[in-house]
Amino acid sequence: MKKNYFFASVLILFSLIFTGCKDRVMGYSVVLWDIPEYNISSGDVIPVYIRSNISHVYVAGTVDGTKIEIPLWQLTEPLKKNQVKKIYPKYEANAHTYAKVKLDGLPCRADPVNTAKQVYRLRKGEIIKILYKGKGQQVMAGKKPLEGDWYKILTNDGTQGWCFSYNLNLYESDINSQQTDIVVDETLEEDPLYQIITAGVWYPEYFDTLIRTGNIDLNRLDASFNFNIDLENNIVTLNLPKIHKSWAYTGYEKTGDKQYTLNDIPVIIVYKSARFIVVRYTGESGKPEELNFIKIEQNLDEVIEAEQNRRGESYLQLYAHGPKYISSNYGNIVFNEDGSFHWNGFKLLVPSIISSSAKTSGKASVKYSLSKSLSANYDGVITFKFNDMANEVNFLYKLDGTGLRLEDATAARINGNQIVERGSSPLVLFFSRN
Repeated sequence: MKKNYFFASVLILFSLIFTGCKDRVMGYSVVLWDIPEYNISSGDVIPVYIRSNISHVYVAGTVDGTKIEIPLWQLTEPLKKNQVKKIYPKYEANAHTYAKVKLDGLPCRADPVNTAKQVYRLRKGEIIKILYKGKGQQVMAGKKPLEGDWYKILTNDGTQGWCFSYNLNLYESDINSQQTDIVVDETLEEDPLYQIITAGVWYPEYFDTLIRTGNIDLNRLDASFNFNIDLENNIVTLNLPKIHKSWAYTGYEKTGDKQYTLNDIPVIIVYKSARFIVVRYTGESGKPEELNFIKIEQNLDEVIEAEQNRRGESYLQLYAHGPKYISSNYGNIVFNEDGSFHWNGFKLLVPSIISSSAKTSGKASVKYSLSKSLSANYDGVITFKFNDMANEVNFLYKLDGTGLRLEDATAARINGNQIVERGSSPLVLFFSRN
């Protein structure tokens, strides 16, 4: 809209209001979204008479003096004449600019920064209003900046926020014409299987086994170990205990039945099911690897927190039951609340179980779990890490009314982070409570 048209409209409205209308004007607002049924375009300035917080509408006037109800979100806050003239230029450049969203789940943020809080997630194909351009943090794809600008946008339910234009199709539209001046061509619909692949984070297949069996190794069950395609920034990440890679990619091609090759990077994805994919990755050695990934139904943070709580509570149970345990043959053990311990008089266990270099103090923890068959006879596994001793020492333990029973687990069979079978003829140690 041209400035002279704007000021002419304002003068006409002022004339109507002050000569033919007795209602008092509370202010003037810029229209943020077209109202075609009343021939009002985004960018028009109209008088506002009443604000209803109950109905969430303004009662405003049209050029011919008709009073209509307009949702609050569709107008700027009413201001005095001189004040609305000051804010109008901010909206003028994009008065008729709308956009169609290219990416499902595209974030709308509180500030023009890619890490700012999300206030809304846009749907693919959704139409939004471009309010004005802003200055924000550069969005990067690896080391390369993405093309686009930050815009303050408005959704048709009244949500406002900031969105980067890389995944938007901007176009000009007004109430008297169809969409015009489309600046980005429409893209084809995404492959439905590829949409499943890009929806959310994929975790290593072994996560399911660890969770299902209760064999929780917190060194391996780490939420940062995953495969993810960030559609917003066109970034692919592959993070595993021995692989830490991140690439900028430029799209994909379907190169086989349920197989997708990501352009310009050494990654191929094979879709197996909605919960299972295979990632074919070729490292610097040139040797391809097949990595299996799954979707986790459980809340991973809750699983990890539950295991951390189990370990802490088990140790505190040992501490509270003692904290001092005495044996005439194997010395005295004192557990401290912070996880440290002091054990003197363990000479009979040297060097078969405890190294001759071990000091009498160190750290104790409960990190291993028990198989179902062993959990019926033992309360857990206590791990001692003596100062100046390289290896850790593990004992199955059982608490009773008189004290503590430890069973040497040096020869026990351990699967991952779980003891599944006792050793053959293990040494058993009895300690009484002090």
